[in-house]
This record gives sequence, structure tokens and C-alpha cells, in this order.
Amino acid sequence: MKILVDTMGSDKGSHALVTGAMNAATKWEFEPILVGDEQEITNVISEGNWKIKPQIIGLNEVISNDESPTLAIRRKKDSSMVKALELLRDGHADGMVSAGSTGALLAGGMLILKRINGLKRAALTSIYPTTKGMSLLVDAGANVELTPETLTQFAIMASIYYSNTFNITNPRVALVNVGTEKGKGHSFAQETYGLLEKSPVNFIGNIEAREIPFGGSDIIVCDGFTGNIILKLTEGMALAMVYRVKKAVMSSFISKVGALLIKPALTKMKKDLDYREYGGVPLLGLTAPVFKAHGSSDDYAVENAIGRLIDFIKADVIKQLEVEIKGE
Repeated sequence: MKILVDTMGSDKGSHALVTGAMNAATKWEFEPILVGDEQEITNVISEGNWKIKPQIIGLNEVISNDESPTLAIRRKKDSSMVKALELLRDGHADGMVSAGSTGALLAGGMLILKRINGLKRAALTSIYPTTKGMSLLVDAGANVELTPETLTQFAIMASIYYSNTFNITNPRVALVNVGTEKGKGHSFAQETYGLLEKSPVNFIGNIEAREIPFGGSDIIVCDGFTGNIILKLTEGMALAMVYRVKKAVMSSFISKVGALLIKPALTKMKKDLDYREYGGVPLLGLTAPVFKAHGSSDDYAVENAIGRLIDFIKADVIKQLEVEIKGE
């Protein structure tokens, strides 16, 4: 198996991507193809003790987050992201991981790899930690405006991916809305509700935002505008709660002693909520496996992203998606 790693465009530079890829290659035994600044990649490799020798494809052009995704993909033909996507398209690897611009990766995936026949859009997913485990949010921000038909396709793809990732058959699918009753929400939500009822997924109805953190559904379905707000608000609330807990803990000697007693439980909770444990998520709907790692991923997150990608490839999820969408 060969895995492409776009080593440019992340917040932490090439070091995290290269180190994570090499650690993953040692753990799962695949051939890494590192695309990016050759000198930077070589420097990182020379610092490590890896026995595996990766293939290095040197390119210095990078797509930044503040560029127009579609224009950047079309104009920057020598960027690491475009080159990696082209190599994947041409069959030189089995999958790809990038921590670069999400918009550019999605645009590049649709322009270079193309979508599965029958799909109008590709979907961005996101792992969402809840009190009952992990849920999957779709769309997480890539598609701000959607049709009910496209959102229903997203739900079908997410259901298949979730089943393979978490070994849960028939995962619960819910539509984000302002109320749980069937007739709630604007016309878009009502029409999507009707299509989801007729779809092959295990649709359980609407879900209100306050029920999402409590695991009210396995798959959370919404347009990208709503999904991105849910993610950013959740991240902000989590940081605010951590700040308040730290402030309360440091307020007295007794509270500090109490904090020491519950430290193991807090450590476990932190690990359960750590996105690095999952590393990356797929762009569902493309004709080849592409995983998006968080822009601030460290080497541990990159390693786990590659592990998820390998599971995705072995489960032949794209073939399952093709069969399901064709028969929809």
C-alpha cells in the first residue's frame, strides 16, 4: 500500500506531517510518498531513526488558507496539494492525507479526482465527541448552501462510513432543527426530513442543538453553514469550561487538593475529547480516498489520520458508496 502525504500548508509546517507519516509507516507498514519542500523533508528524515526510506517528491509551491480555493487549484499546478491529488488520480497511491486548506482540498478533489457518479457534491465530515462516544457531523463547513437531495446523499454516505469506522450497524441519523417535531423548521428542513424518511438510513427525526453533545444521534446532518457554527461554538464552549475549571481549582488550597484526587479522571476525559486520537476525516464522495487532517495537527494526529485512512481503504468504503448511490 502507498500513501501520499501533502507536507505543506499546515499550521505547524512540514515537521509534524513528515514525522507523523514516518511513525505511521513504521506502525502499519506502507510506503509513504512525501510531497513538499524537499529540503525540509530531508532535514526531518535525517533527524529520525526510521529504517523506512520514503519516496520524496520535491515541490515548493503551497496553497494558503486565504486564497480562493478553486483559483488556487487551477493556477498553482506545482503546489504540493495539486501534485498529490494528481498522483492519486493517476493510480500512483492508494490514498492521501493533507492538513492544508480545507476549501482547496475539497475543490481540488472535485476538479482533479471527480465525484462518484450520481453525486452533486462531496461532503466534509467531522468527528464530534459526546457523552455516549463519537458522533459524525456532516456537512462540517465545506458546503454552505445545499439542496435537500444533496444533504440526503450526505446522510447516506456518512452512515456507510460510520458503520465501517465504529463497527455500528444501522447508525442513528438525525437532522439538526429548531425542534424535534416533524413539521418544524424552514421549508429546506421540512423537505430534507421527508427525503430522509424515505432514504435507506436509520433516520430518527430532528435533533435540537442541545441534544447533540449528549449523543442524541450517531450522525448529525445539516448544511455546512450550520455545521461549522456548531463546531466552532462547541470548541469555544469547551475552552471556556476548561478556563473556568482551572480558575475554580486554583482558588483555594482545598480545591487544589481535590484536583489532585480527580486528576486521573480529568486526564481520561481530556483524551476522550482529543481530536488527535482520530487525526483526520474523509472527504466523502470523491472517487479516491482523501483524508483531511486538522490544520494544527501534530505528528501524533497525523499518524492517527493515516491509520484511519488505511482502515478506510481496507474497508473499500468508496466501492460501498458507489453501490449505494447508484441504487438510490
